[in-house]
Order: sequence, then C-alpha cells, then structure tokens
Amino acid sequence: MKDNDLIFGIHTCKQFLKHNAVKVEEVLLQEGKAAERLRDELGLSGLPVKLCDKNQLDQLSSGGNHQGIILRIKGSEAKTEKQLNAYIETLMQEMSSPLILVLDGITDPHNLGACLRSAAAAKVDAVILPKDKSAGINATVRKVAAGAVETLEIFVVTNLARSLDTLKSAGIWIVGTALDERATDYYQCDLKGALAIAMGSEGEGLRRLTKDKCDFLCYLPMPGDIQSLNVSVATGICLFEAVRQRQV
Repeated sequence: MKDNDLIFGIHTCKQFLKHNAVKVEEVLLQEGKAAERLRDELGLSGLPVKLCDKNQLDQLSSGGNHQGIILRIKGSEAKTEKQLNAYIETLMQEMSSPLILVLDGITDPHNLGACLRSAAAAKVDAVILPKDKSAGINATVRKVAAGAVETLEIFVVTNLARSLDTLKSAGIWIVGTALDERATDYYQCDLKGALAIAMGSEGEGLRRLTKDKCDFLCYLPMPGDIQSLNVSVATGICLFEAVRQRQV
C-alpha cells in the first residue's frame, strides 16, 4: 500500500468523500466508540469499512495524526504537462484574469501541503509543480492541505521552464519572488491581470532558469531583523495580496 494511496485525518477524509467518494476502496476506522460516530458523521454507508487497532493506523500514517480514520483510495495519475497546455488554452478563453501558482521545488511535504491549502483558500485556478526536486502529493501533503488537493487543479510537469513559456505564450504574466537586485517591492506590483506567481524552494529559492523565465521579480519587504519567511507563509501573503488587488 503506497503512501500516496492513503488519506488520513477527519477533515481531509471528509473533503475527499465529498468530492471523490467513488475513488475510495476501503475505510479504515479505529475500533472503539468513535468508529460509530465517524460512520454517521462522514456518511460511510455503502463503503467497505474495516476496524483496526490504533497501532495499525499509527503505522499506516507513519505516526501522523490520523484521528481514527484512514481512507485507502484508488491511485490516480497526476495531471500532466500536456493536460496543462489544454487547460490553459480553455482557461484563457473563459476568463481574462486567471491566478496561477507555480511551486518550484518545494521538497518538504508539510510546506507543500500548507501552500496548497492557501492556494485553495485564495481560489487559484491552477497549481504547477515540477516532477523532479519536489515533494509528491502523498498522505502527509493531503493531511496538511486539509482537503485542498481534492479541489485544486494541480499539474505535475516534466519541464517547468517549458510550461512557463506556455503560460507566457497564452498571455499570462509571471512574477517570481526572489531576493535579487532586479526585484521590486511586491506591494508595488500590479497583480490584477492574468498572472502566475512563482515561489521557490525552502533553501535556494527559485532556480536560475525559472527566475530567468519570469517577466518580473519581486520581494516581500521585511522591516524586522529576520529577512526570510517559511515558503508556505510567503505563499499565503503573495496570493492574498493578489486577491486583495483584484477586489479593489
């Protein structure tokens, strides 16, 4: 049983059941009084349910906070670069100002999950991840994302630079976040049009080729002594500044 075929945690499982119940192969519940409550709360009638002891669930979730429930789901293939190209073409026909998030090499699954949660809250139209040098969409990412994986359009691409060219050709501007001499204050940037926001990895930031593909670079001004933010925090700030500008 692969990690990416498991989902755990009450809220995450509830969201998956709401949107993708047909993909659930088995529901694993911790035996005891809570099992019946979860059956009723999550509407598990009609789904195969197996009662397990806590140690079994702890092992399957690698010690994560499963809250007494794990879903075993049908493995699903990530949306590909080819699918992204078709999606962007359709998206630009349907709306003039899509908001896209590009995550370049986020290797910590907790950070990736938190970024996806912010993306869902900001109602981004697509999230693009590189296939290599990035955390995959596994059980931990799904748990931290709190259901966001099931609502977002997520694409995993083999060549991120080529995908950025696709966005640019479609008329989407790309802003990259970087501590760079070319970067300008993020709050002075116009974020209201068709836009992709590119966030870099936890340690190195945007890769050079990704940075070169950006139409402009920006930085988040930090008046305090600490001059760096966790990537998931920075992602939330950047996304919601774009949301704020679009609502003015």
